[in-house]
Amino acid sequence: MNYGIVIFPSKKLQDLANSYRKRYDPHYALIPPHLTLKNVFSADEDQIKDIADKLRNIAKNYDPFNLKVYKVSSFQPVNNVIYFKVESTPELDGLHNDMHKSNLLNDEPEFSFVPHITVAQKLSNDEHSDIYGSLRMLGVDHEETVDRFHVLYQLENGSWTVYETFRLGKE
Repeated sequence: MNYGIVIFPSKKLQDLANSYRKRYDPHYALIPPHLTLKNVFSADEDQIKDIADKLRNIAKNYDPFNLKVYKVSSFQPVNNVIYFKVESTPELDGLHNDMHKSNLLNDEPEFSFVPHITVAQKLSNDEHSDIYGSLRMLGVDHEETVDRFHVLYQLENGSWTVYETFRLGKE
């Protein structure tokens, strides 16, 4: 089964992201706006239970932290993805690094970690240029406290749902 690890932002930020995603992101109906900590990976039932135990320990090592979204950016020319840029913090970097080097799956991330919330993807070059120009002028400035992350699993129809939630800090 496919799994992923994400942070879901507040409803306020999800609503803002979705106001663009519903027009510009073909994955709009499959998953709510999120910040990816660990990309899609496969695991069986026994493996995911072991992974969940390790994630519980990782979560205990981090206190809730401030998430700041401060601009609209793009991954072009690598790909035509437009996103809300999230300020990198020691907690975000630590969570991401711990999930990749804690022998969860013995894998290295495909790309360097750029904390973000996707608002548009799979755009043609012309669409990207037009939409990016418009969104960049609007800007975004949002702060909130993050106190949990989630393991999601993918359903047969391609949509994602929560498998387990992990609260940050010592309980």
